[in-house]
Amino acid sequence: MQIIHHGAKTGVTGSCHELRLGQYGVLIDCGLFQGDETKQSLDIDFPISHIQALLLTHCHIDHIGRIPWLLAAGFRGPIYTTEATAALLPLMLDDGLKIQLNLNRQQRASFINLVNSQLRPVPFDAHAPITFPDGSQIEARFQPAGHILGSAYIEFTLPDNSNVVFSGDLGPCNTPLLVDPVSPVQADTLVIESTYGQRNHESVADRGRRLKGIITQSLQDGGAILIPAFSVGRTQELLFDLETIISQVSPLMPSNGEEDIDWQRLPVILDSPLAAEITDQYELFQRLWSKEAKERVIGGRHPLSFKQCITIESHQEHLALVNRLKASGEPAIVVAASGMCTGGRIMNYLEALLPDKRTDIIMIGYQARGTLGNQLAQERGKVQINQRQVSVKASVHTMSGYSAHADQSDLLKFVANINHGPSKIHIVHGEYAAQKALAKALQAIRPESEIVLAAEQ
Repeated sequence: MQIIHHGAKTGVTGSCHELRLGQYGVLIDCGLFQGDETKQSLDIDFPISHIQALLLTHCHIDHIGRIPWLLAAGFRGPIYTTEATAALLPLMLDDGLKIQLNLNRQQRASFINLVNSQLRPVPFDAHAPITFPDGSQIEARFQPAGHILGSAYIEFTLPDNSNVVFSGDLGPCNTPLLVDPVSPVQADTLVIESTYGQRNHESVADRGRRLKGIITQSLQDGGAILIPAFSVGRTQELLFDLETIISQVSPLMPSNGEEDIDWQRLPVILDSPLAAEITDQYELFQRLWSKEAKERVIGGRHPLSFKQCITIESHQEHLALVNRLKASGEPAIVVAASGMCTGGRIMNYLEALLPDKRTDIIMIGYQARGTLGNQLAQERGKVQINQRQVSVKASVHTMSGYSAHADQSDLLKFVANINHGPSKIHIVHGEYAAQKALAKALQAIRPESEIVLAAEQ
């Protein structure tokens, strides 16, 4: 048995790993490189004739974005993933094909139809047998990872009954919308992500208090609140928290002696057609929500579709709103993609409103090196947008509590709670410093395990 890393070796994007048994193998994820890592070729630069299946942990673009190139290279095997990921995948790929390759609707539909013909949705905890041409067989089982809707870690049972686990991206514990990941009973070999292998997040309770504080101050000062957010995962967690704040806060608050601001009329603007479609899927898969989230629905609340959440559909509506907020300085919360500010509708808001000192920007996700989001998080005085220099006078706030990734303590908890094993741990999907920090911490709780850093291979 071999584990070969074709991506996410020295950074947090481009996830693609191979589990090889003898002369055959399967791929786990096939993701896009982002940020500084985009200098790497998108072409599939490894042999695939022996690859019998592709298994997807979840549908973030850094885990699925190179599927078009994989199919272009000739892969026509089955694509296994969870039911919710199978529902989200066509939406994410369609958006990616439009942005990355500028394909028209008919071209995108043709590709999506091909992907759908290869998709094999698998319920959580069900066994999916994969038979190789030589008659040998492995079994895959998807377990909730708590990262985004449908996200999973994958347990493989090999012909010798040994067990290999690929973590995919693990979510943090105690988030209000999705269930927490539960460690596998056995993992002889573990491949684990390390995005935040060297740090811990603020708590969910702290993030809610801090978000409310930023919004309160911004409403008193005037101007818009811009929140760049990934369409799947981060956006829905954020909407959930905003609904919580609005439902609990006093309807009116003073604004520097001027007219009171009515929280119940404060517009929460979702300006991302893709995020709106993804949110609809979250609603359809409420059975995968946490107990707390389900109880809110039973109680008559609408955590992701509350009355003052406004969805912007057309590009014309979007541009009109950008110009209105620039001219008026009226209060509004705008959630728009992309989460790292590498494209999408958030760019027009930033170009128009960054020079306004009344504007607040809240960065709630990981910002890869080389992205505009990373520059804003570093509080640069000027940034380049659409080939022009834009002055940054807005206040920029960074919140780690909205990360969809487990932090170091969550990662250690996941490994510590494995009853049997692992004898070997591969650390992937992290900057070199994060991989090293996690390796040191893991060695302390699993001194018997051999730990391998992908960045050193």
